[in-house]
Amino acid sequence: MNKQKDSTELKIKEAARAIFYKKGFAATKSRDIAEKAGTNLALVNYYFRSKQNLFDIVMLESITKFFQGMRLVFNDEGTTLTHKVELFVEAYIDMFKKEPNIPVFVLSEMRTNPDGILSKLDLQEVLMKSFFSQQVKKAMDTEENKGVSPLHFLINIMSLSVFPFVANPMIKQLNKATDKDFHKLMDERKILIPKWIDSMFNLNHK
Repeated sequence: MNKQKDSTELKIKEAARAIFYKKGFAATKSRDIAEKAGTNLALVNYYFRSKQNLFDIVMLESITKFFQGMRLVFNDEGTTLTHKVELFVEAYIDMFKKEPNIPVFVLSEMRTNPDGILSKLDLQEVLMKSFFSQQVKKAMDTEENKGVSPLHFLINIMSLSVFPFVANPMIKQLNKATDKDFHKLMDERKILIPKWIDSMFNLNHK
């Protein structure tokens, strides 16, 4: 029975993830998810209670998986800080291209329940206690960056990567751009952001 339960839950989550990515939260109906999962609406509600709860679970799983994957990058002592920034930005943008609901979801969660999502992601362990963090502190402890908090470094990387996805409708409207145009613009940022960060903080490939 437990195997059947686990299988049904997994099918529902996979179906929800596919539809949320394609349609977004608002345009997705619980009945659509049930049909794609090959089950009925009653079971979707039984396992997940509501569309909102299912959406939250799917988004949090995706974000957690991302940071778990980045843990290996952050703790690799054989790569420079500059290279880590390149890998981080590339992975961040690729994730948001695939899962555009995540940035707004995270911002909403942090506004309504700031302790909840941050404690689940364990950012202190993944980011602040990593070898990456040591490299950032070392880069900030130079004559060029004297007095600059390492937090500015992290805030700038995240802001440059995340903001365009949050402002997606406005950016596309400004340039009369299609989704394809927007994705091309984001691919360009994968190259540009590490250069901007390097220039801001004089990393010199530390």
